[in-house]
Amino acid sequence: MAFTLREVWTAVHGMLFGFGFILFFTASLALLLTLHPQLMTAQGLKRNVVLLKISGIAIAALSWLAVIVGTWIVYPWYRAAPPAGTTDLTAFARSRLLASETLKGWHTFGMEWKEHAGWLVPIIATVALFLVYRYGENLAKDNKMRWTVFVTLCIAFVISGIVGVLGALITKEAAVV
Repeated sequence: MAFTLREVWTAVHGMLFGFGFILFFTASLALLLTLHPQLMTAQGLKRNVVLLKISGIAIAALSWLAVIVGTWIVYPWYRAAPPAGTTDLTAFARSRLLASETLKGWHTFGMEWKEHAGWLVPIIATVALFLVYRYGENLAKDNKMRWTVFVTLCIAFVISGIVGVLGALITKEAAVV
């Protein structure tokens, strides 16, 4: 089984960075939910905050990488216009979707939504990372700020989930080959 360069970049964009995001997101939530001074020693609290910072860096970095690779590597292949007179649109994902009335919505709603909302994920993840660095060990004492970080990460996760599902469904209908 051989993969084209485009398929490899598409997989890196969606699966590698996306899976990493989910993995570190889960770790961050677990660390946030156990970040209570009554549940751990001072040394354990410091360790968990360090792990939360590392996990936050990974979330922000992976989401930025997914958006950058998607925007400047994969997306131009998706938008490539076929030469005049081309009837086989297999290699031209956007044109293939727009040529079919039944598939047009995948571009007009799915990809358009993905283009705009996708950029929110790394921005929101970076805000959460800033809050973790800003408040550090005080997150254990400040329940409102800890829940603010939790909700901020959950918003990024929900948006990334929608974007990821749309990307997978669009790729199923018109893969970048």
